[in-house]
Amino acid sequence: MSAETIISPPGGRALTAGAIALVLMLCLTWGFNQIAIKLVLHDIPPYTQAMLRSAGALLVILAIARMRGVKLFERDGTLKAGLFAGLLFGIEFVLIFHGLQFTTASRAAVFLYTMPFFVAFGSYQFLGERLRPVQWAGLAVSFAGVAVAIGVPQPDVTADVLIGDLMIVAGAGLWAATTLVVKTTPLLYVAPEKALGYQVGLSVPILGLAALLAGETVTRVPGPLALSLLSFQAFWVVGFTFLLWFGLIKTYSASKLSAFTFITPLFGVAAGYLIMGDHLTPAFGLAALLVVAGLVLVNRPVRA
Repeated sequence: MSAETIISPPGGRALTAGAIALVLMLCLTWGFNQIAIKLVLHDIPPYTQAMLRSAGALLVILAIARMRGVKLFERDGTLKAGLFAGLLFGIEFVLIFHGLQFTTASRAAVFLYTMPFFVAFGSYQFLGERLRPVQWAGLAVSFAGVAVAIGVPQPDVTADVLIGDLMIVAGAGLWAATTLVVKTTPLLYVAPEKALGYQVGLSVPILGLAALLAGETVTRVPGPLALSLLSFQAFWVVGFTFLLWFGLIKTYSASKLSAFTFITPLFGVAAGYLIMGDHLTPAFGLAALLVVAGLVLVNRPVRA
């Protein structure tokens, strides 16, 4: 997310080759992120882990803002929108990190990246981006894929796993809502460091409170793997790639940009299978393909 401050109309401009390349890099990173979270859970409980990564990411944002001369604390009319976005961001990760205790990393990757069809629907409602019949059909196919994935018979899928799945879907909805808040409020006109700074900064006390209420404790010194993966999440995933994401969101079409994230579940499912040994069935593979196919239809370019 280069900290681009040139602002396009709320709908955003068409994607350039450079923007597409950046989004593909983000997809690769995010596809492995659920794996990192799951592996760290062995040493650091979920809300504490999320709080620590937000705190680390905040340091990255402050450092980048200082290097670029971005004034984070001047009055610019963004406080209400920023606090609202921060509240959504904090609750989003409460849901995601809690859900990951119950569901597998590969299932989480599919459900979290249903985010683009929430963005497509929200863009229709709030940004005036009209959906054609084929796009509505895409939404239906994606929702069918989610329904199939939740109902697919898989080894060890219990009621708790399904609850975890639904928490991840709710987190995806809040991610989409945060994206739309940035596109429809004064946050659109500030540097990405400030837009993300509100969210990460407010998420620290929200996640800290969640950890306190859950009675979380770190019972042992985290090992090198856990610390390395926590650093990866804090400094790279949240501190840098989320900053890139919000920089891109400020300039380009939210629905077209988020469409490219349909590639992320494929990375996530593959990583869950290869690294975590998640059980996959042909039916679950079909469900993932339905989600992806629906998102492709939702974001088909309009022919002149």
